[in-house]
Amino acid sequence: MITLIVVPTNGKKGLEDEVAQHFGRCNTYTFLDLNGNLIKIINNTSEHMGGKGLPPELMKKNGATILLCKSLGPRALDLCKNLGIDVFVYETKTVKEIFDAWSNNKIKKANKNDVCESHKD
Repeated sequence: MITLIVVPTNGKKGLEDEVAQHFGRCNTYTFLDLNGNLIKIINNTSEHMGGKGLPPELMKKNGATILLCKSLGPRALDLCKNLGIDVFVYETKTVKEIFDAWSNNKIKKANKNDVCESHKD
């Protein structure tokens, strides 16, 4: 099984793109391999953007096994875990910066303490 890393992004600039502030309401998802090479960029077609399905389901359908993001809510974290997607949360600007931090073990795996404050119950 191929490991794919997904990052919620604002556009289609690949490694130089900005990491989206809101995980579910991003414009695109950027997929990388374990070496940080760009694999693909897909539009966010989840129900948050008028489409169907939840963002973690869309990411899993496209092969994601690792999510690198700035923040997410507790339900999204639980759904990712249930789908077999490991989540890492880190505040940074670009896809390259968040990938580099993850690949250098500067980011820990997310847990309930790492979820977005505005989404906590």
